[in-house]
Formats: sequence, structure tokens, C-alpha cells
Amino acid sequence: MSDNDEVLKTLKKEAAKKKRIASEWASQLHDLVEDRLPAGYEDLPSIAEQTYQACKEWAEAEAAYQSAQNG
Repeated sequence: MSDNDEVLKTLKKEAAKKKRIASEWASQLHDLVEDRLPAGYEDLPSIAEQTYQACKEWAEAEAAYQSAQNG
């Protein structure tokens, strides 16, 4: 396996990890909306911020992978 293949494999794995984390935060946000609002409204800003940050990190990792894949 070439060095480039190893880099691509690592970037793909990192993007997948970030996507899983973002999905977990999205699930928490969904549960808050579905099950705990309006009483749990005070949790909304922190969970939303964590979800946003996780999605942003996934997008950056995915962009890095796509960029490396496309040369």
C-alpha cells in the first residue's frame, strides 16, 4: 500500500469518526426536542452548540478527505 493510500485511509477513517460523533450529538438534540421541550429549554443552547461544533468538525474532516482523494 502506498503512502498516499495510507493517508487516504486515515483521512476517511477520521471523517467517519467525526460523522459518528456528529450523529450522536444530533440524536441528543433530537431527543431534547422530542422528549424534553419545553421543560428542558435550558439545555438547548449547549446541546445545539455541541451539535454544531461536531458537524463543523465532520465537514472539515470530510473536505480534507475529498481534497486528498481528488489530488
